[in-house]
Formats: sequence, C-alpha cells, structure tokens
Amino acid sequence: MVLEIDINNFAYQKFGGDPSICVAVVDGPVDQSHPCFDGANLTQLPTLVSSVADGGSASQHGTHVASIIFGQHNSAVPGIAPHCRGLIVPVFTDGKEGRLAPCSQIDLARAITQAVERGANVINISGGQLATSAESDRLLANAVRLCQEHNVLIVAAAGNDGCDCLHVPAALESVLAVGAMDAQGNPIGFSNWGQAYQNQGILALGESILGAIPGDGTAVKTGTSFATPIVSGIAALLLSIQLQRGEKLDPHAIRDAILQSALPCNLSKGSDSRRCLVGSLNISGAYALITKGKLKPMTNHKLEEIMMQPTEVDNVIAQFQPSEVIEFELKQPVPQSSAISVQAAEMNQSTTMPTTMSMKETPMMITASNQANSSVAPSECASCSGSKQIQLVYALGELGYDFGTQARQDSFTQAKPRDMSLLDYLEQNPWEAQSLIWTLNLDATPIYAILPSGSYASVTYERLRAFLRDENIERVSIPGYIAGSVKLLSGQTVPVIIPEVRGIYGWSVAALIENLRQVYSTGPSEEEYGNKIREYLERIYYEFRNLGVTPQERALNFSATNAFQIADVMSTGTAADIGLDTITVEKSPICRADSECYDVKLQFFNLQDSRRAGKVYRFTVDVSDAIPVSIGTVRSWSVAS
Repeated sequence: MVLEIDINNFAYQKFGGDPSICVAVVDGPVDQSHPCFDGANLTQLPTLVSSVADGGSASQHGTHVASIIFGQHNSAVPGIAPHCRGLIVPVFTDGKEGRLAPCSQIDLARAITQAVERGANVINISGGQLATSAESDRLLANAVRLCQEHNVLIVAAAGNDGCDCLHVPAALESVLAVGAMDAQGNPIGFSNWGQAYQNQGILALGESILGAIPGDGTAVKTGTSFATPIVSGIAALLLSIQLQRGEKLDPHAIRDAILQSALPCNLSKGSDSRRCLVGSLNISGAYALITKGKLKPMTNHKLEEIMMQPTEVDNVIAQFQPSEVIEFELKQPVPQSSAISVQAAEMNQSTTMPTTMSMKETPMMITASNQANSSVAPSECASCSGSKQIQLVYALGELGYDFGTQARQDSFTQAKPRDMSLLDYLEQNPWEAQSLIWTLNLDATPIYAILPSGSYASVTYERLRAFLRDENIERVSIPGYIAGSVKLLSGQTVPVIIPEVRGIYGWSVAALIENLRQVYSTGPSEEEYGNKIREYLERIYYEFRNLGVTPQERALNFSATNAFQIADVMSTGTAADIGLDTITVEKSPICRADSECYDVKLQFFNLQDSRRAGKVYRFTVDVSDAIPVSIGTVRSWSVAS
C-alpha cells in the first residue's frame, strides 16, 4: 500500500518538506546506499552500536522506518518528507534468532541528547519498553525534558502488546504516542491503548506500509513501528509549512494540532473505545489548525511531577505467534539498566527481493595500546564532511572497574594470591591497572569507561587506584572527550572517555563541607551552612542526574565540583531563614571570544514569609574546553516573591 497524502490540495509529492527541518530516526542501522535515499540529506551519528546495515533484523527495521520519511519521490519508496534533513541514530542491534535486541534506557537517552545537540526538530522512535506506569529512568526523563526545553518533538510507538498497557518513551509527558489502524480506520488488535495514550496518542495507518529493505528491494510491513514515521513525516511537513509562512517553528504546537484535529476511528459494536486513543490522524484538520490559528491552549503539566524515580520495568523479548504478528512475553529485568525493546509487529507481504544483496563490511575494531585486548570502536561521524566533531564530557559518578571478558577475570584470579584483595594486588602491581576497564557509574550502572591515554596515562591510573582505595571517596569528576566504545563483562556497551587528568577529582560530601567550613568561618551557623551545601550537591547528584554531555550539564556538574564558588554563595548570601528554591542553567549573554559560556542561577526564597523578596545568585562557567572554568564574579539581586 502506497500512502497517499494531500494537505488541503497541497500535494506532498510536489512539496516534500523544507531542508531546514530536521528529523532524527533513532532506530536500527540504515542502508543509505538504497536507491530510495539517492539525493536524501542524511547524516549518520556515531553511537554505541555498529552503523553497518548488514541486512539483519535491526537494519531491516531501521531502513524501512527511515524510508517512510526520507524515500525520494522518484524512487520505489516515495517518502513523506524526503526534502527534510535527516539524522540517523542507530541504537538497536540484531538479537538471537532474527529478533531485535533491545537497548537500555540510558542508551536511548544518549541518542535523544545527540539528536537534540545536532539540531533535530522531530525525533522518531519506533520502539519502546513495556512499562507499568508513565515513568522512566531519570536519565531518559532528563532527555525528554531536554526536548521539551529545546522545543523538539518526540514521536514514539505506542507498542504492539494488544493490551491496556503503556510503553516508554511513548507514555512520557510531551511525547506524541502513535498507535496503528488499518486502511478502514479500525484500530489494529495488537496496538496498545494505555491510559496515558488517551490524552497524547494518535492512530495512524500501520498496516502493509511500503518501505525499503537493505540492498535495493522493498517490502510492506505492519506495526506501530511503521505508523510512527508516518506521523513524524507529517509533523515535519507541518513544520515546513510553519517555516514557509514565516512563523516561529513550534513542534509542540504541531503536536497539539495533530491531537486536537483527530477524527473518531471506526469501532465494531461492543469494542473498547479506548482503543481509538485520542482519535485517528487528520492531516487536513491539523493543517487547518496550524494555518488558521485556531489551536486551543493545552494543559502543560511540569515534567517534574512525573518520572522522578526509575521504574522496575521488565526486559522484553520477541516471540512469534501463530498470527505472524510479533508479540511479547516478560522476563526478569536486566540488572545493569532498564531496556528499551523495539516492538516490531511486522507482517511481511509482497516482499520484492533484490537480485544481489549489497553487504557492507564490518569496520575494523581498534585495540587501545594501553587497554590490553580491549576492542574500542572508532567514534567518528561518517557524514561530517571530513571533519571530526569532538564530544566533550564532564561527568560525575562513582568509580568502578570491569574485567571486560571472563578470560581476563580468570587471569586476575589466577595471578593474585587467594587471600589478597584486588586493590592490594594493584598496589603491588600498578601496571596491571591498565588491564582493567575503569568505569564511571551512576547508581551501580556503568555509564562510561575511562581510558587513560598519552604521556601521563600512568599518573591517571595512579589517581584512579588511589580514589578506588579510599573508602571516603563518594564521587569523582571525569572530564575529557568521547573516543569510541567498549563492551563490559555483562555485555553492556558504554562510551569511552579519554580523561584529562588535571580535572579528575574525588571527594565525599562530608569532607568537602568540613574543608569549606574552615575557609568560610562567617555566615550561617555550622549546621545550617553544612545543610545548605549538602542540599545543593545532592540536588545536582540526584535531581539533575545527567551524562555530562550537553553544555548545560557540564556547567552544572562543574558547579558541584567547584564547590568553593557555591560555598561563597552559601556563606555570604544565605541567612537562616533563606532556602534554596530552583537551580537553572542558561546561555550566558556575556562571554569571551571563542568561548561557550553558561550561567548557573540559584534562586532562594524566604522560609518564614513567602511574601518577602527572595534572592538570586548567578555565576558563569565557560565550557568550551574539556575542563570548564568559572569566569567573572558571583552576581546577585533581589526578586519579588
């Protein structure tokens, strides 16, 4: 079935979107050599998985989804928005027996953040994880919040479990969830209809959708996975119309228009009306709302009201059912992190196979010289016009280590005396530190591997060993840049940080407060002072838990490391009746040449009388280098309650 789209006689075949509008496809690898992409403006972003479209289940899924949006109109797969710019962000890989392997919520958060940083207006996620509620890991919640703050729309599949249930991220607030209907407008039986979707879900055609397969063939597939890019493509077209009308781009207004213009779906007698979600996609109606300015204001709940705690959700594994639609059964959760699993409810029909399948070779894995037997994949953008984009990181977490392979773990076990701890063994044999994979963890989940490099690698290893040995060290700061990825013993793949040794610090909150108290002997009482410092630091660690990738995250994390500046604020500006209200990070209007500056702003309120004026303190952080630096002095002013 070829999708026919016409927006108020504004034929998409003649339009195809504006090149200034960017749609990110967070999915499996995409075969960009397929003829349908000839002329498409697609950029591959480096991720933790291989970008090679080898014809497996992941690349079949990713190629099909991408072609629905970006297939050129003169090809066998005419896409919906072929003139728009595309970002290809692979996160899914091949699993066992032809199934799609899931990625973690943390890895999905990385991919979303990458897409936002590279200018995406719409992010298509044709996958999700079965969840008991509209909650997610904090890092994924932060990534969704980042999209809301940067006016980026996430369009995500509602899932194919055929039940009153939810999928993450589709169920998260500000996301547009997409369910599947057939050509007659009936909800398809496998499409989910959870409570959150009644306010933020739309039905789109999800049956027998034409798309590309790796090589030069085509296929038709069924599922919410393939209804989702239809909605993403329509959102891109509507944004293109906004742009051509000289209006400010507003992806969330597009979301509102799609939801408010939804039409009733067809339901057989006695069927559950909730299966229709908000309604079925009404392209001309959404177009009219956008162009005639008749959008109604929609309630905008704060994201802080949800998603504050990680949810104990199950890993999902695909099982073929007699209907040939892929359904899912539950198993125990992965201990390292929650998993996002593509819900690929596919029904292969009328598949046209190419005479020869084009297979790309697997890229050579790079073995780091000072990481024995560890394969580190290159992290270069293959479509960046020959220039490397260095991804700076300033991350906070707990230090750990990993063996990488069972063989290496056994070698350590055999080499060290039975009654000797690993730390004691490393103390006597410091050169063995480079045989471990050093990790930075959040809540026992590795988020980075640390790979000391260069002339002073031994100094870095010595510092890491000292931090790990010191039981008083609660957290460490790791500045540096991303250089590939590495697989841990658990099978989890994490990015590798090449660290800058001069910015690596370790501390405990209690010791830090004591040191600061000795420097700042005036101001609030010792107990009040310590409580205020502790509150600030713990809010950074827990409320604003992040990966330290975006400029805002690096500025915020540095503020927790450069605690003397915070101590200055706490000692000079906070009386006993003043409490910390909000912490925000904003682009600084004042910055040095060739720098990137952000203001960390702390707003205090009066604990005794909310009508009295509060106080705002602001200091500027330059994050243009791997190691941020504070510039200028702390500024403060009073604000009305």
